[in-house]
Amino acid sequence: MKRIRNVDVERVFTRKAKKLLIKNPSLEDKYKETVSMLVEDPFHFSLKTHPLHGKLKGRYACSITDDLRIVFKLTSNTLHLLDIGTHDEVY
Repeated sequence: MKRIRNVDVERVFTRKAKKLLIKNPSLEDKYKETVSMLVEDPFHFSLKTHPLHGKLKGRYACSITDDLRIVFKLTSNTLHLLDIGTHDEVY
């Protein structure tokens, strides 16, 4: 896979990430680490990246914690951050 050169962040992702970090400031380091790894290698084994199906087909999810996920898609050399939240919130 080509190195990610661009990151596109959806407005809903930004809003939900801010709310999440206000409620759980202890997650900030893990959140930053996860996003950084996504940019470096979206399929790094520790992210547990997996393709989604059904209405989310063509997108991927990775884990921040056991229950927190980031939903994203890849186009060419761009990482599109689409959604963030618990398993039940994003699926």
